Amino acid sequence: MSGNRQHYNETFKRETVKYVQEQSKTLEQIADELNINPGTLRNWVKKYRTFEHEPVNHGETLRQQTQLIEDQKREIDDLREEIAILKKAMHIFSKEKN
Repeated sequence: MSGNRQHYNETFKRETVKYVQEQSKTLEQIADELNINPGTLRNWVKKYRTFEHEPVNHGETLRQQTQLIEDQKREIDDLREEIAILKKAMHIFSKEKN
């Protein structure tokens, strides 16, 4: 089993991490594209990342952000609908008093 293990030089690892940082793809997609184990790629990113405080596009984070945006859009739509209903109700009740 260990005979199938790939060995990559430092230059390849650094260039791969640079590629990861430039892409908007998930780490798993890039690992699949390059035929590298995602765990190995994740380790390289931790080790060779050149901008310490720059966020790396992890699939989980992007999915969480996308989900949050979708949830917020849904909530905004719901609130707009509630406001429209309240306006109609206010209009109806204000007519009954006259």
